Amino acid sequence: MGKLIFEHSGEEKEIPDGEPIASECEEAGVPFACTEGVCGTCVIEVVEGMDNLSPFTQEEKDFLGDEGMERLACQCKLRGGCIKIKF
Repeated sequence: MGKLIFEHSGEEKEIPDGEPIASECEEAGVPFACTEGVCGTCVIEVVEGMDNLSPFTQEEKDFLGDEGMERLACQCKLRGGCIKIKF
């Protein structure tokens, strides 16, 4: 089990390793539209634990450009450990 922490509220959610983070992010208020990695409404900033997320998808590379601290929540899976995000 991994942990997803929302910086703005301090709320923590446990997520099974290998599972997407989208539903927990949506419950916390991250806006979603297409869920396909095309629209960019679900952009989050990873404050801590980038290595604990799945690799960047092609959709993220196409939308975000260089691999920085931003990710598309609809494309991320938690590999384990802990991540902290803000949106």
